[in-house]
Amino acid sequence: MDSRVAEVLDGACDLHVHPGPSPFPRRIGIKDAAEQAHAAGFRAILVKSHHHSMLPDIESAVLSSGPLPIPVLGGVALNNYVGGVNPTAVELAVNRGGRIVWFPTISSDRHICAHSDELRFPTTDHALTVGAPIEVLDENDKLVPAAHEVLDLIAEHDLILSTGHMAPNEVTAVLTEAQQRGIGRLLVNHPNFVIEADEDLVRHWISLGAVIEHSLCMYDDRSSFCNWEPAELVRLIRLLGPENTIFGSDLGQRGNPLPVEGYERVIGDLLDAGVSVKDLRMMTVENTAALAGI
Repeated sequence: MDSRVAEVLDGACDLHVHPGPSPFPRRIGIKDAAEQAHAAGFRAILVKSHHHSMLPDIESAVLSSGPLPIPVLGGVALNNYVGGVNPTAVELAVNRGGRIVWFPTISSDRHICAHSDELRFPTTDHALTVGAPIEVLDENDKLVPAAHEVLDLIAEHDLILSTGHMAPNEVTAVLTEAQQRGIGRLLVNHPNFVIEADEDLVRHWISLGAVIEHSLCMYDDRSSFCNWEPAELVRLIRLLGPENTIFGSDLGQRGNPLPVEGYERVIGDLLDAGVSVKDLRMMTVENTAALAGI
């Protein structure tokens, strides 16, 4: 690894890793993801599935192979496969040590409408029913009661709240209510992918306390998700401020670079583009650790 990149990644946290098992074909499992991150100097990783809570899988990895070399965090995504915006699913995740709740991702109306060959989102290895889009807002554009129950649980247990792949108006509604409840760990994933939020609105989300995560896979030309040159990521960092920004690899899919490889490539590109080590460590080490509470 380039010594400059190694300096940036010393103590980093990747809060967006996609290992197996998953209906989406994966290249890497939890144990290997943790070991590779540890070897690269990472302090922790957070693993995600769109279909199920990975907390039992983390426990199984530990039971079968012994302690993992770094903390591996997880949570639950509130898609149709766990009953949608389901407080019971959140309660179970909390019981198993969950640290994050993603509001609907692949079951959001925004994602379902956007999903196409052009989106280049992975397909499952066997047929799964998509189900109806999950409604977060009622006919009066107010949060549904179950969303309030989920927010209560997030607040009570000091979890990270991710706004998932929802439409901008839904993201705004959830973040506004979360701020009013004093929820302090707010995360917006890739606002320029699927969500396609106006940049002024993203600034508003930051004013509500949200941290903005950029998926490095979208700037790595080896990735099936690559949509933009690294110069676009530099622009977004300068627009939104490194103090409001984190990175996640969003990798682990079969056929894509491994999570650590994505960091190596894109961090190197950002260094070459003039982004300082100080700012990069703020986004990869300081802000991620603060968000995760580690």
